[in-house]
Amino acid sequence: MAQKIVQGNEALAGKIKFRRNELGLTIEEAASRAGVGTKTWSRYEAGESIRRDKCKGICKALNWKGLPDQDGEEDSRISVQEYRNHEAWSRFLENEYGAGAAISFATGSDILLDQIEEDMTALACMPAGSHIGQLDVSWLCESLPDQFLMQYDYLFLYQMKCTLRKMRLRANNGLAMTAHSVMEELLLYLCYEEASVLVELSGGISGLEEDDGDFEEWVFDLFDDMDIISFLYSDVYLDSDDTYHFSHWGDQQFYTD
Repeated sequence: MAQKIVQGNEALAGKIKFRRNELGLTIEEAASRAGVGTKTWSRYEAGESIRRDKCKGICKALNWKGLPDQDGEEDSRISVQEYRNHEAWSRFLENEYGAGAAISFATGSDILLDQIEEDMTALACMPAGSHIGQLDVSWLCESLPDQFLMQYDYLFLYQMKCTLRKMRLRANNGLAMTAHSVMEELLLYLCYEEASVLVELSGGISGLEEDDGDFEEWVFDLFDDMDIISFLYSDVYLDSDDTYHFSHWGDQQFYTD
């Protein structure tokens, strides 16, 4: 199983605490910025291990580009070899776009699945119809398209989770990862985005050959366009009859022949 944690130690704990104090933040304020509980943050400052998907929040809270280097630490880069047996490793992506693409989906889908489930847990404690914009801390609020914020309720997140799990199963079975709906495009794009941040925080990918494809562009090569950016992330207002309108996200629209 691929490593999902950054091993904690006294040196890293000290740097986290020093930086928090340098910024004049209380533990409560730092934890809120990072999207974790105060007890979890306190464990970081005590030298306990950090889940890789939480590194982004820590760095955001402390205004770091990435976790600081730690003397004597082993190579922290993501390993191709470790991820080849991952449950969401896609032989299709590896063969078509290189090992970097397969790692991107495997790591990104791990993170995204955790984020969806954490937001679902928070919404489950709120009245029916509540959306992620009403949460004190949401992992998805800044990632999903702004126009449809009030649609992102518990049922929508459940749909996201189920669709992503089906895509991970397709990956595991070596099936094509072609996106047939806006929902699938969106999930692939979000996996790609989360993986890109993780790779940067981890210092890169070890074991990636020169002919292993373009890690930074594979998702748009798969889509064969950048429509998801043009329509969902470019301040374009979408009418209900537009292909990328929320009401059509679950429709099978692409490559259906």
